[in-house]
Amino acid sequence: MFNRNCIGVVASCICFSTLPLVAQDPTIAQQDAAKTAITESNLRSHIRFLADDLLEGRAPGSKGDKLAQKYVQAQFEGLGMKPAGPNGSWFQSVPLVGVKTAPPANLTINGDGKKLVLKNRVDYVVTTGKPEATAKIRDAELVFVGFGIEAPEFDWNDFKNVDLTGKVLVMMNNDPAGDPELFAGNRRLYYGRWDYKYLMAATKGAAGAIIIHTTESAGYPYQVVQTSWSGEEFQLADNNDPKMEMRGWVTDDAAKKIAALSGKDLDELRKSAQSKDFVPVPLGVTMSIDLTCEIRKKNTANVLGLIPGSDAKLRNEYVIYMAHHDHIGVAETRDQTGDNIYNGAVDNASGVASLLAIAKAHATMKTPTRRSVLFASVGAEEQGLLGSLFFAQNPTIKPGNMAAVINMDGINIFGPTYDVNFIGYGKSSLDRVVNDVAKFQNRIVTPDQFPDKGYYYRSDQFSLAKVGVPGIYLHSGIRVIGKPDGWGKKQREDWIEKDYHQPSDEYSDTWDLRGGVSDVQLLFYSGLKVANKTEMPEWNAGDEFEAARQRALSTR
Repeated sequence: MFNRNCIGVVASCICFSTLPLVAQDPTIAQQDAAKTAITESNLRSHIRFLADDLLEGRAPGSKGDKLAQKYVQAQFEGLGMKPAGPNGSWFQSVPLVGVKTAPPANLTINGDGKKLVLKNRVDYVVTTGKPEATAKIRDAELVFVGFGIEAPEFDWNDFKNVDLTGKVLVMMNNDPAGDPELFAGNRRLYYGRWDYKYLMAATKGAAGAIIIHTTESAGYPYQVVQTSWSGEEFQLADNNDPKMEMRGWVTDDAAKKIAALSGKDLDELRKSAQSKDFVPVPLGVTMSIDLTCEIRKKNTANVLGLIPGSDAKLRNEYVIYMAHHDHIGVAETRDQTGDNIYNGAVDNASGVASLLAIAKAHATMKTPTRRSVLFASVGAEEQGLLGSLFFAQNPTIKPGNMAAVINMDGINIFGPTYDVNFIGYGKSSLDRVVNDVAKFQNRIVTPDQFPDKGYYYRSDQFSLAKVGVPGIYLHSGIRVIGKPDGWGKKQREDWIEKDYHQPSDEYSDTWDLRGGVSDVQLLFYSGLKVANKTEMPEWNAGDEFEAARQRALSTR
């Protein structure tokens, strides 16, 4: 039987306690801390509570959200941590504005005496683009703007200085992938993310923006758009970004019909958008829409706990472990099983469980690490990384003193793996840290298995990267021990297809968490290495976040 506190790559199990210790390998005491605290039963107990129906999906500002915060705070306090929020509190309040949009049942596109009627949720999803009671667009022309990207470093500008004021921009998801010298080839960059595209449209003075959804370009099926873009949405209360009237998505089929109404072929438009020479294409069709919205102010909070470092100099630098405690909440309608609670068991009760298990392992050690260790359970991640963004913009620690962030957003539920998948591999010196620990576990590190999905920009480490902090963010490996080739990849793809951001993301006793235990122990040991090493981690030369790191270090 496979021991859950062991890692093996052959039929016989190789336990941590029997491995020869070499320079910078975990000490016996640290191994004991990991094996005592980071166990399957410990992870299960936290996930079981946080994903319970009692917490009603942990939507930001809800009762369930507050219960999750209180639960994490109680665990931190029980471990003997120090509160690390403002004014000696455990909580950093995150002010939000909640917006619930009432879209019309149908959206009519008009062109050359013809009409195309699209159905809400079936063909399109729209929300307001600003926190106001009403939003209105009148006879705005639709303009196809390709990928909607302006990237001077790649000599790429889809907008070509065309006046787009008052227009509704129709844009592709993702970023160009045909040339490995542009936009990192098939690896999605931030330019491919929906939040970047909406911000660019607002910056250009557009009345609205519509993103064309395909499962391939989004990295998830259309049902995720239907669930994630319905109900109440949130933004930071002090968000001063440019705003527009409407943000929307359309299905690929609906986008083809819009193009056809304008006398154009969508596939030909998309093909033309692959070139730097692309120029925005007015479609000659218009739309009008009225949106009414419920606006209310709410707060969520980041829960912050600290274990001070033992080194007189390095204790002013910090390793940050982070996980988000929120999820989507409760839907107005029930699914075919009668369920309407988005429990978010994997996403991300499991990440918070990992945070708490690692916190217990650190608290169990008799001698703290040289650097201080901050544990941050952040809110409103599902709304656009809002809790971590607020923390980055209102840091309780100067970003130049943040050595690294280790983010946990979901864990492996499919069993032990030979591999571990490092999202953002190749970006910083943290590659060596994770490789060393994986080698100690007799495992291999693989770069992003699905680079086209842009996972690096979809979780909370991205918020801290923008202020210069290198990070570690893992996905489960896909080479599952004892299973045929391809089995692990299929399990992950099936989970995304069926359970991601759906009510079916619920806790199950049938999960095989042995691989999750191994990954969480890897993150614990990686944090130890960073917290005890004299040198700070650094971005690789030329990385997109290197300049932000230099700015942060210059203002310590």
